[in-house]
Amino acid sequence: MPPAPMLPPARVAFAVSGDRAAYRWQERTYAGELTAILPTLEALEREHSPRWVVAGAAAGLGHLVGLGIRVARSWDVAEVHRLIAGGWRADLGAAWATVHDQPWPAAPDNPERRGEATLFDVGESDPGEAAAAPARADRVPVDALPTNADPTQVGALAELIDEVARRQYVRLDAFGPRAVATAYSESAAAVLALELERDGLPIDRVRAEELIAAAAGPRPRTAGEAAAIRAARDERVLRHLPGRRADLRNPADVQALLAAAGVSVPSTRAWVLEPYRRSHPLVAALLDWRKDERIATTYGYRWLDEHVGPDNRLRGAWTACDGAAGRMTARNGLHNLPQPLRPAVAAESGHVFVRADLGQIEPRVLAALSGDPAFAAASRADDLYAPVAATLGVPRSAAKIAVLAAMYGQRSGAAGAALRGLERAFPAAMAVLDDAYAAGLQGRSLRTFGGRLIQLHSHPDESPAAAAGRGRYARNAVVQGSAAELFKAWAATVRHELRPISGQIVLCLHDELLVHVAERHAEAAVATVHQALTDSARRWVGAEQVRFIADVKVVRRWDEAKNGGISGS
Repeated sequence: MPPAPMLPPARVAFAVSGDRAAYRWQERTYAGELTAILPTLEALEREHSPRWVVAGAAAGLGHLVGLGIRVARSWDVAEVHRLIAGGWRADLGAAWATVHDQPWPAAPDNPERRGEATLFDVGESDPGEAAAAPARADRVPVDALPTNADPTQVGALAELIDEVARRQYVRLDAFGPRAVATAYSESAAAVLALELERDGLPIDRVRAEELIAAAAGPRPRTAGEAAAIRAARDERVLRHLPGRRADLRNPADVQALLAAAGVSVPSTRAWVLEPYRRSHPLVAALLDWRKDERIATTYGYRWLDEHVGPDNRLRGAWTACDGAAGRMTARNGLHNLPQPLRPAVAAESGHVFVRADLGQIEPRVLAALSGDPAFAAASRADDLYAPVAATLGVPRSAAKIAVLAAMYGQRSGAAGAALRGLERAFPAAMAVLDDAYAAGLQGRSLRTFGGRLIQLHSHPDESPAAAAGRGRYARNAVVQGSAAELFKAWAATVRHELRPISGQIVLCLHDELLVHVAERHAEAAVATVHQALTDSARRWVGAEQVRFIADVKVVRRWDEAKNGGISGS
């Protein structure tokens, strides 16, 4: 029996191959030149707001997003495949094989498969008949069509994408409505990733130059000047041990330098050195040097010139999912911009940022996925750790350590004693973590609250320590992965609700959103962010027992959020 179609709104399956494209709308397929089809697609979005079904957002919707078309709804076969099958690989061949319960084909970048036709047996049989035929592992579509594909081939690809999406929907629907809702928000996050890359993050170039100069020195005009500036930066460390020279970029040299200063350490990693900061001025200077060196070498003038455009926007590629954890990631400093450079992230004239950071997200997610009534009750407080501390009869700091230790698998020391109290007070929440740990030990795969598969495998010759490490990973992954799903559901809702005031999400950083909006709409944007969290959490959890909170501030520069911002909420 063929799988049931996806629920309303109506869908448009869309495929692109070079300058050819095809779309399937109301059970009919249309194909032709991409430039000729785009106006029709824009009209479909404007008049019907359909759910766009694509193999992947970048290839399928990149042209629409590039034209400034705001795609409201989508079904991203690649992102949905990552939910169903886990991991990173999500080409159309793997997605097709999964929904047909077939072995995956060789990966698209396998040299042995390069140059092959990518729609199975194109030209040898009718594409419609091929899609309906019994699944065979040697008839799997592997990637995109050749750039010279004809309209019939591209039309067949659009029909194939539609068929895979239908089967994905049926499979997720069997998991429950939350899994389908997660597919929708994951697909929306993939479109948001395209918009983030298109629009960029506003940068005050002048301020950025000043901050880089403070860390890396003035912009060098010649190679000689660059070498002199580098030597001067090194000298700020070496002067604390006169007569000793060392290559500060060589860990062995640095370790020997520290030993000469009486600081014996097993490695030169920052977290190892930090406790010794006050023991000798050399250590403090070295730690400060590393921060400056990182800016000089990775986020210096070259980075500024290459990645911040003439419109003063920092751009980089975004992904909606990093694999098992499910978090959004970005390149070119968008996800790891050094703290000293954050003052350069500045709203444009007449605009402000609304910065929103989810509070205590992982323990609140644990309360949701476990259904523990006592832990859910603790989540009603602004500070979840306070009622937990009162229940356990311990200081708040001890309660926080205990909850984090439970999620990260630490069972020794002070955390171990507090964990026993947690197990008595919140048995359902702790049982979820213990069950995940047991699955990790045994190499049994898990699913997050939203249905994402967390692949786990055991090895016959592995050590007990390796199995325990996998157990600790599973314990946290089931919570962290679920938290990432809630974050993206929230971000997708904020993106949709900001439309009337032309607000724009310009950064997604772990549990934090940065919204760029006209100053006159700041209060409306703050209200939107809060309401979107309430609404998306209610839909995601399916109830209101667990409370989710966000610290929301209006700021002109990103770093001002820690200082209270223009106005708090």
